[in-house]
Amino acid sequence: MAAKELSPIDVYVLLPKTNCKLCGEENCMAFATKIVNRVVGLELCPPLLEKQHASSLVKLQEMLRPAVKEIALGTGEGTVTIGGKLVMYRHQFAYFNPTAIAMDISDEASDEEIKQRITAVQSLYYDYIGQRLKLDMIALRCTSNDAKKFEAAARRISETTKLPMMLCSVNPDTMEAGLVAVGKARPLIYAATLGNWKEMAELALMYNCPLAVSAPGDLDMLASLSATLLEYGVEDLVLDPGTFPGKGVGQTLDNFTMLRRAACEEGNKTLAFPLIGTPISVWSQTGRSAEEARWEESCLMSMLITRYADLLVVHSADGWLVLPNLVLRQNLYTDPRKPVSVDPALKAFGTTDQNSPLLCTTNFALTYYTVASDIEAAGVSCYMLVIDTEGISVESAVAGRKLTADKVAESIKTFKASEKVNHKTLVIPGRAARLSGEIEEATGWTVLVGPMDSSGIPKFLQEKWKR
Repeated sequence: MAAKELSPIDVYVLLPKTNCKLCGEENCMAFATKIVNRVVGLELCPPLLEKQHASSLVKLQEMLRPAVKEIALGTGEGTVTIGGKLVMYRHQFAYFNPTAIAMDISDEASDEEIKQRITAVQSLYYDYIGQRLKLDMIALRCTSNDAKKFEAAARRISETTKLPMMLCSVNPDTMEAGLVAVGKARPLIYAATLGNWKEMAELALMYNCPLAVSAPGDLDMLASLSATLLEYGVEDLVLDPGTFPGKGVGQTLDNFTMLRRAACEEGNKTLAFPLIGTPISVWSQTGRSAEEARWEESCLMSMLITRYADLLVVHSADGWLVLPNLVLRQNLYTDPRKPVSVDPALKAFGTTDQNSPLLCTTNFALTYYTVASDIEAAGVSCYMLVIDTEGISVESAVAGRKLTADKVAESIKTFKASEKVNHKTLVIPGRAARLSGEIEEATGWTVLVGPMDSSGIPKFLQEKWKR
């Protein structure tokens, strides 16, 4: 049953209905609602895990199974999970497990070049509204056609980084050499084709690794290979329909769309697996400069992120090309049902004392981190009261009564602001100016109306704040 069609009642009728509160909810209906919204898992209901409810558990697991299978790549803390999509379109529900991005390394690279490449991958990150955006994996490509070189490179990478790996070779002997080198790291095997599927399937089963299936431009062949591998016993598959740059971009996007529609809207279990895109393919074109290839690769990344790719393999490590796609990915994979927020708190910036200014803002993540960034950049020492407005910006929170005088008073009390400062003066955002009188009445504090934009805070405090 599709996530958008599933209701709490559908789940509730299969729960033990004991209202035992062991799950942390007041009753089973409340728990069912959170289950439907994918906030909690079935394992939080102890009675459901008992033997007498085994059939109900199986039914619930099948009912809640995502349209696209969720697959883990790697092991331990570095594990990257791909797939797990419930719906085709983001507005229908929410997307889970952001598109993983793997940077390539050739097995012909020297030890020093491998180290430099890994360092480039690990150092490419961006802190964005409280989250660290970064690359996820390493894709080792066999360009040498030499199993020993491939094995040595795989071992070197596994010894240097904990990032999950993708081993790329269509030669089963070469692939096995790489698998032996990385031990139990659970890399993604790339790839099974019409000519080698049986040998690759054996390796996937032997080493307990997920297996990519490749049939560039031939969706019927891709479906046939997937069905054959499932019948053979390989359960964790990743589908590669081919990525065609240049004039083939239209076909590429059509193929990705048709595969995702088959899984999410047609219930085709043969194609219900994560999709892999290879923007790196732009580098195989002739007659293009490196600069043109970089731009095209970045554009292709953005298109595939929005067109259902769960894993991408890229070559360019230039931050100015990769970072915009990391931000795009993050924005696409936020939950449209709830604003991005931070925890309410009393934050301290710089070196504070009892004479330090006390400012306030909302807990909308973009608002908070913008204000925090402006304060830190100017070297201002102050306290910041972050008020719970359910993740809504200042102006909207004031208009929607999510930011009120009573909430400000409650936050001052909850976070014991009066114990941190001795002046009882609060600076509120300029966009909340109309609340100033109400806040003074509710708190007994003096209110200063700050600037409309947080970039003006340093100048405002310099001119208006008196210790």
